[in-house]
This record gives sequence, C-alpha cells and structure tokens, in this order.
Amino acid sequence: MTLSRPLRAAIVGTGGIAEVCHIPALRAEAHRVELVAAVDVDPRRLADFQARTGVRHGYTTVEEMLARRRPDLVHVCTPPAAHVDAVVASLAAGAWVLVEKPPCRSLAEFDRIEAAERPGGPYASVVYQHRFGSGARHAAELIRRGELGRPLVALCQTTWFRGPEYFDVPWRGRWSTEGGGPTLGHGIHQMDLLLALLGEWTEVSAMAGRLERAVETEDVSVASVRFASGALASVVNSVLSPDEVSRLRIDLTEATVEVTHLYGHRNADWRYTPAPSVVDAARPLAWASPSADVPSSHGAQLTLVLDAMERGERPPVSGDQGRETLELITALYRSALTGAVVRRDQLDPADPFYHRLHGDIPGWAPSGED
Repeated sequence: MTLSRPLRAAIVGTGGIAEVCHIPALRAEAHRVELVAAVDVDPRRLADFQARTGVRHGYTTVEEMLARRRPDLVHVCTPPAAHVDAVVASLAAGAWVLVEKPPCRSLAEFDRIEAAERPGGPYASVVYQHRFGSGARHAAELIRRGELGRPLVALCQTTWFRGPEYFDVPWRGRWSTEGGGPTLGHGIHQMDLLLALLGEWTEVSAMAGRLERAVETEDVSVASVRFASGALASVVNSVLSPDEVSRLRIDLTEATVEVTHLYGHRNADWRYTPAPSVVDAARPLAWASPSADVPSSHGAQLTLVLDAMERGERPPVSGDQGRETLELITALYRSALTGAVVRRDQLDPADPFYHRLHGDIPGWAPSGED
C-alpha cells in the first residue's frame, strides 16, 4: 500500500477497551494514521465518546460508516458476538482490521473471517498484544535460537477476580453472546504468549468448573497441554482469584524464564535463572534484556500492523497464526466438556465444538454440579 496520505481509521464499539487502549495506540501513530470515525449502536454512548476523544464522524451502523468514510483500517472493539459480522463487512469494503480478543466465538466464525481476506490485503489481525512487548520478543528469540536449551515444562496462569456485578452486563457469562468464560475471554492472552514461545501444540486434557458465579459458562478451567517439541504445560484460568496475577514460566534444560505481571509487561517483569550446570561451567550468558523497553501494548502491535499495511503483507497474528490460540481454546473446552483428550487434528467442521465452544451439549454442568 503506497501512502500518499495518512491512513484513515475507524473504531467500531466505543466501550472501555476502545478508549483506554485503542485511542492511545492510534494517537501514538498520528503521523501515519488518522482516526476519522466511530460506530456504536447506542447514539448517546457514541456522542459521549466523540466528545471525549474528538472523533468527528459518528455512525450507528458499520455499513453506513464503511460507505461514507471508506476507512483503510477498522478497529473492532464490540462485544464478541458482534465481531465476525463487523470484521467481514470491513474486509469486504477493502479495510484492514484489528479485532479485539477473542476474535470470535468459534473456529467456524474465524474461518469466515479468513475467507473474507484477499492476497496482499486486506487482512484481519487479532489483538494479542502480550507477544509484542520487547521482553516477550526477546524471550521468543532466545528460545528459537536454543540459547536456553530445550523446553521441558511450563506454567501458564491467568488468575483474576471478577465479582458478581461484573456479570450484570447482559452479554457476559453467556455462550451465545460472550462465547465462553475466562478461558476464552481472559486467559486467551497468556495462552497466546505461551504459544508464541513454545510453538505448536499437539494435545490437550482439561477440566472446567462453574464454582461461584451465576453464569452459563465456566468460571475456572485447568488444562494440561503437550507441545510438538515434547514440552508439557499446565494452564489455569480463573475469575475467582482475589490475588490477581498473570504469570508464565518455562523451564528449559539450561534456564528458567518467567514473566509475572497483570495486564501488561515490561522488560523488568521478565526473569532468567540459569541451570546449575550453566553456572558451574561459568558459561557466558546471552540473556540480557533488549536495549529497547517496549511494553506489551496495543500500540506495539498497531505499529506492526501499519508496517504490514505499507508493505502489503500479512500482519502478525492473522490467518493461521491468529487461529492457533483459538484452536487451543477450542480443544480445551472440548476436553473439559467431554472428558476426552483432544488432539489438534480433531478440530474440523464435523465436530460440534468447531461451531460452538460448548459443543451443543444441552444443560452443560461442570463436574461436581447437579
């Protein structure tokens, strides 16, 4: 895409994530992209958003915005049930897309998104910002080069707290509107970072529970994941944990690498511990933090999306790369709700979990419930 002018961007959905995360990211790239429009089905909420952010043009439908403003880039920040239609309509209109997590409610919906993309663009990139902080990219490169040895075992923890009032919002906690519980809506970030560091997974065994919140979905899940490398990982997702933390730890043959944070990390949040054999041999360590300290953020990812747009290339975490985390989550739900070990090659259109994360199991009740 040859740029003779700043790119035109639009935001669809004017809730908190749009204002807190997407607006600052766009402002940081104001020399390359201009926010020209916002869309929300609620006219009052839309007007308030425009007054606070200075966005000139407001619309209550995606279709009118696309026809009137013809944006180059659309940020989709709606509740999950509205993602796929907004993304597909934007791609059909020739706009690239940055879509909030979860990108959609099922692999079937994700495949609708992929089918709407075209070679050379437009493409849809999923907001998985944690893999784009400098600390994460540094760790991924060290692991890829074998600097830390062979991956053996990992712990992936998203233990957050969301009180009962959080689920008073009508679309939350329901299969039809949110798509899933904390496995899909919260733990997705750390699981994506896990995949960015360890690569392809092969099988999952999981359990889920609805232990405390009055929701249709789970409020906790745990899983064991095997990777193609042979490494094993334990994954925990919760919205019942007063001591909130996001943590990822990977033990390799020559070091442990760990990041502990909550909603975003910087270089200082990463810690490397050499194995005794490395220390005893007085080997030089090539694990120093990168010189730049780029926090994991929407801004870090937006920069890469804009770079890809300028080159006419597929952006990070789109296509197969954007799909892989949703595949892992689908397998986790399938295992938790059926009690079976799930392999990656089982997730095809003949599987009901390909279409809905609860697999159409009537009246699903987690283990331990009547």
